[in-house]
Amino acid sequence: MQSFDVVIAGGGMVGLALAAGLQGSGLRIAVVENRLPDTVTPADEPSLRVSAINAASERLLQHLGVWQDILSLRASAYQGMEVWDCDSFGRIAFRADEYGHPHLGHIIENSVIQQALWQKVSQLPDVTLLAPASFAQVARGENEAFVTLDSGEMLTARLLVGADGARSWLRQQADIPLTFWDYRHHALVATIRTAEPHEGCARQVFHHDGILAFLPLSDPHLCSIVWSVAPDEAQRLAALPEEDFNRELAVTFDTRLGCCELVSERGVYPLTGRYARSFAAHRLALAGDAAHTIHPLAGQGVNLGFMDAAELAAEIRRLHKQGKDIGSYLYLRRYERARKYSAAVMLMAMQGFRDVFAGGNPAKKLLRDVGLTLADNLPGVKPRLVRYAMGLQDLPDWLRVAS
Repeated sequence: MQSFDVVIAGGGMVGLALAAGLQGSGLRIAVVENRLPDTVTPADEPSLRVSAINAASERLLQHLGVWQDILSLRASAYQGMEVWDCDSFGRIAFRADEYGHPHLGHIIENSVIQQALWQKVSQLPDVTLLAPASFAQVARGENEAFVTLDSGEMLTARLLVGADGARSWLRQQADIPLTFWDYRHHALVATIRTAEPHEGCARQVFHHDGILAFLPLSDPHLCSIVWSVAPDEAQRLAALPEEDFNRELAVTFDTRLGCCELVSERGVYPLTGRYARSFAAHRLALAGDAAHTIHPLAGQGVNLGFMDAAELAAEIRRLHKQGKDIGSYLYLRRYERARKYSAAVMLMAMQGFRDVFAGGNPAKKLLRDVGLTLADNLPGVKPRLVRYAMGLQDLPDWLRVAS
């Protein structure tokens, strides 16, 4: 039986960021992941799943010592954002340099981030990577938790962390209630070559009951698209012949970047909102998608998870330094309160945003067009939007000071 202070379920981006954030704390960490990550090289074609990493997450990844590794593999900075309503006058656009920032964020493949973090964590003396491995049984006692892996190996820990995704096994085993709702959207993702260069601008158009985003990749003519539409529509688009798909995509995007050419497979993923009733319990904390999932229309899902990891790492370090029980719910409630609030605000904002931009009702369309126009022109609005887009309002105190 191996004994650890913290055992993290899930070796994805959030779980690995937490493990790296605990290095040097004097705690023994284990990460249990059911599969080894894919190997990524700069010569590979871009993978379908990408994230818009904001300035707050960039700051965390810099602190963890993996940012330069990520940039050396593949990342695309975006300096501008443009959002508009189709067939109407509503539009807002802004650029980072107008507010003294070099960029708003980076579009990075999830596999690139995970590989950089995995390589970093594998070199840390205080962290043990157990992969491929899965939890088979868990029991949370008064003073420690007991874990049995699928291999039969047994572990003990003072704290378990569920960073094992939206269908978190640990969350289910702890009987933590989950509020969830169907966004009635599926996301179609693909890589697209455009006739016109994207110029480092992330673009998003709202059309009837759908949302189409073009996210700029390293190649000036390549974008990753996220096309959120009704499930039946997503299946129809995925089955279209490439020529028809390219034509419909360009028209839906108002040909902002000219003709479009599909250069990858098309992936379709259902979109569900989730919010755990508790983010912590005795000997247990939840982080990332295990605690919350949101609509991708603002690209904030993984950024929210990274801030969970930053807040939880700081709280565990503080408790350990003060000689307190890192697995006691009495102390974990501080983490829970901070992150439940941030997640709730983000979930409500995304739901409200989606509701306003859904459908073609003329009154609603006029309302959102006027709103976009006012936001684009009223003094003081854009600086706040830029700060929000960069995630700077959600930085944990220690990361704010570290900057």
